[in-house]
Amino acid sequence: MNLVTAYIITFIASFCILVIEIVAGRLLAPFVGVSLYTWTSIIGIVLAGISLGAFMGGKIADRFPDRKTLAWLLIISGMSTLLIPPAANIIAAQQFPVSLMLRIFIVTTIIFIIPSCLLGMISPVVVKLAIKNLEKVGNVVGKIYAFSTLGSIMGTFAAGFFFISFMGARNVILLMGAILILTGILYGALFSRSRKTAAALVIMPAFLLWGIYDFAIKPPLTAETYHYTESNYYTIKVKKTISSDGKNPLEALVLDNLTHSYVNLQNPLHVEYRYERIYSDVLKWKFNKEQPFKTLTIGGGGYTFPRYMEVYYPNALIDVVEIDPEVTRVTYQFLGLPKDTHIKSYNTDGRWFVMHSKERYDVIFADAYNDLSVPYHLTTKEFAQQLKDIMNPGGILLTNIIDNFQQGSFLPSYMKTIRSVFGDDNVYLLSVSPDFENIGISTFIVLASNGKLDINAFESYVKTHLESEATASIVPENMIQEFIRNRHSILLTDDFAPVDNLIAQVFEERFGYNRRNR
Repeated sequence: MNLVTAYIITFIASFCILVIEIVAGRLLAPFVGVSLYTWTSIIGIVLAGISLGAFMGGKIADRFPDRKTLAWLLIISGMSTLLIPPAANIIAAQQFPVSLMLRIFIVTTIIFIIPSCLLGMISPVVVKLAIKNLEKVGNVVGKIYAFSTLGSIMGTFAAGFFFISFMGARNVILLMGAILILTGILYGALFSRSRKTAAALVIMPAFLLWGIYDFAIKPPLTAETYHYTESNYYTIKVKKTISSDGKNPLEALVLDNLTHSYVNLQNPLHVEYRYERIYSDVLKWKFNKEQPFKTLTIGGGGYTFPRYMEVYYPNALIDVVEIDPEVTRVTYQFLGLPKDTHIKSYNTDGRWFVMHSKERYDVIFADAYNDLSVPYHLTTKEFAQQLKDIMNPGGILLTNIIDNFQQGSFLPSYMKTIRSVFGDDNVYLLSVSPDFENIGISTFIVLASNGKLDINAFESYVKTHLESEATASIVPENMIQEFIRNRHSILLTDDFAPVDNLIAQVFEERFGYNRRNR
């Protein structure tokens, strides 16, 4: 083998394996979310596969130092790559009765260890075929591994910056499998040596793709799911559903595998999630309908509550920060956000926006957390201080937190962190249920004020004005103090915010969780 061919093949193999590694996170996200555990498992398993493949490839190279060996390795690795999407659909959907970390590890191992191992075999075989002069072995090996590393770098950037957003994760996998198979066929000169063999190697993957396309590659559209797309951040689906009382048709926005928003296209005042009804309770206490005030929502999703505010409070100024521009586009196209809305959208990271904001807000909604993935940089003491800095005197912050009230660690840690910035007397906890002794996993609202907060006045308003329409229940202060003191709680900072560990229990229990009660 000449050196140019060696460089090209190692570049292609390394390029493909890093593309697969980056895309792996997107393939697993609808099943296990995107967390520290997910990426740790992906990186560890892919590296383990490459290491095992290098070991096995060295033995194969010594025993079968032949051009056909390399060609078949490329072809078989390409075929195994094509099987990744259906394997993900089948394996990742299984509910293994083990802990969260072990479940993700098992799923990742089954899906990615074989393709990684096969691709890891390629470099030792290339080295064996390329070295003809032992006096220059260092130079040859160095250049081969340099091109291999360059392929890894290019694959990382290509997948992260271009492929996923332009093609979608499953089509990217299809492309990588095709590249590997075609490289093997061309390198093995199978077109010229045996037309039957070459034809078989083209037809077999074609039949394989034809058989698995609907299940593995084709967007999963159904009568309920009528829109599917992939962005740089999420797998986005829009589904038809119905309200919990069975009376109203709704549109559901699903990001990865979490329903972020329910939208009533005919009635913007319909609020399905109960935690958003707590938002409504607080605003009704704080402002009258005609009163002007300025709000910031971090995490737009389907814009359900911003649309509610736009209709209910016509003089309110509403800013929404949604990191994914595709989510905003889908909201305009399918979820009823009118083109002439006076809601201002900013497609950027929430913390970046807050850091550079020149505006001051009366109300801030931190609505970017869920039970599958929490952007840790939006939970820290430093970020809480930045939020306080852009709030008007007397302004309020409402943050939705999902946790297990009886056993969770994230909620008490977040309460401890927010109180360190706003003060104990200005931070309270609101629940969708008054049954505090028995409530388990649920969504809670942490209410903080930039100045004195009269929680008794809010409680009185809820009882006398909202009555049966109210959703908010105030968690007693003694109960808050008890679970902050007795539960595992930490001060979340930019240097130490192990949020994935704190929400692990909720993550594990999520399959038995009725999300509509949020």
